[in-house]
Amino acid sequence: MAEPKENLQMEKIVSLCKRRGFIFQSSEIYGGLNGFWDYGPLGAELKRNVKELWWNTMTRQRDDVAGLEATIIMSPEIWKASGHVATFSDPMIDCKTCKGRFRADQISEIPCPQKPSRMVNECAGEKTEARPFNLMFKTHTGPLESDENIAYLRPETAQAIFAQFKNVLETARQKVPFGIAQVGKAFRNEVTPRNFTFRSREFEQMELEFFIKPDEVIQAIHGSVATISENPQSAIRNPQSNWGWQAWHQYWVEERVRFYEGIGLARATLGFHHQTPAELAHYARACTDILFKFPFSKKDEAGNAAGDELEGIAARSDFDLSQHQRFSGKPMGVFDEELRAAWAKLPKEKQDDLWKRYYEHRKNYLTKSAKPDETPEQISQQATEDANGLAKGQYLPHVIEPSAGVDRLILALIANAYSEVTKTDDKGKSETTVVMKFHPRVAPVKVGVFPLLKNKPELVAKAQAIYELLRPHLKTVYDDGGSIGKRYARQDEAGTPFCVTIDFDTLGEKPELLDTVTVRHRDDGKQERLKISELLEFLLSKIR
Repeated sequence: MAEPKENLQMEKIVSLCKRRGFIFQSSEIYGGLNGFWDYGPLGAELKRNVKELWWNTMTRQRDDVAGLEATIIMSPEIWKASGHVATFSDPMIDCKTCKGRFRADQISEIPCPQKPSRMVNECAGEKTEARPFNLMFKTHTGPLESDENIAYLRPETAQAIFAQFKNVLETARQKVPFGIAQVGKAFRNEVTPRNFTFRSREFEQMELEFFIKPDEVIQAIHGSVATISENPQSAIRNPQSNWGWQAWHQYWVEERVRFYEGIGLARATLGFHHQTPAELAHYARACTDILFKFPFSKKDEAGNAAGDELEGIAARSDFDLSQHQRFSGKPMGVFDEELRAAWAKLPKEKQDDLWKRYYEHRKNYLTKSAKPDETPEQISQQATEDANGLAKGQYLPHVIEPSAGVDRLILALIANAYSEVTKTDDKGKSETTVVMKFHPRVAPVKVGVFPLLKNKPELVAKAQAIYELLRPHLKTVYDDGGSIGKRYARQDEAGTPFCVTIDFDTLGEKPELLDTVTVRHRDDGKQERLKISELLEFLLSKIR
């Protein structure tokens, strides 16, 4: 059975990634390890650029976000509190004929291992009933492998942020609303890694936990909770002190879309999925998934790709801090003097209304996450204590979580950049070349420097001087192998947006062009002449 046509683009992309050093199969010389990938020279630069841009956008360009870098292995109690130990699993089905193991929700998508041309649900073999398969990798700490020393490789970076919330709050001298950002490795023992790097067992996340005041607190302080217009693109740029969770959620969706636009993913390449109540986690109030139309994304009846998830922006209420407060016994709430002062001025009926709403929210959470030995009376008492804290200026922050996968974003950028250009010479011979049209901000290499001829010492010396001028400021390569055309083609495949050629005019063959160079633009092939003294600032202005 022939490979479906819609995967031909992915075949080309995977081939390019290996040929040019973007992405390699992990442990390839030993047959590879499914679900694990290594980034080659160009891929490592691309990935580093993306993470650095995200970090700059999220932390260095904002006053209300602090950074964190936590360990991969943490106390197993964290994963009990978060629910990962008990519920972080996929339904798994085994085929008794081909001995394959598959996710139940993807059984119609996966080729049978013994007969790759046939899908599993066409296989005549008897299947087992679906059963849960925990996705966390287990390990042990210390010299003994015992149940007492079990630990886990983290399946997400978020929980470390919640566990360190109070420490960051105090040391960063922040006040709610504020966020904590982290970039780091995560591990999930996926039953069926697939679609190249899209679903892997080892991956990186870029996550922000943005802590906000509950709506009851906003209403107590400001009298009402602000809403956002139907066109958030124009109305949501400047956060307001009276925003509730819905406004903050819309704000972060729009902020994340702007980030993607700024690195070359236009809105037209993105899609949105607003999770239905049935899809939402039990603690979530809303979740919007930002999608990218990958070559492997499913098509609708009209042939349009819906897209697959790049990032989820979730309104997680106060679930996470609540869980860690209950399991650790350490308080996770905050004190807000503005709330205490405002509460004292509220009419009694307003106090009662806000108290009841907060009480019901806390009771609902406590009931859903109750331990076996907790009684309804104990739950009601705890919810009462929580609601009484409002008068004292105390509450548990809620959180908005933009969570993005680095590896998925890298794959999206590669797929988006991939283009083919066919040129026909004067003799009618056609040649197709690949041009990777990365946005200059994320391009692995920013500029290539070429002497016109490598056997002319004066050209080489000038080219090397320009190379040394540029390389401290931006990723630069020096190339003197082959014709200029072949060197341009090599850099086009790498996605290099600019190439600088040093020729005899640079040396003053034409006096008016002394100390100038030719700058060639990747996307349209146009060339322009620039003074060497202006070259660095010109290039920097294009990648900012």
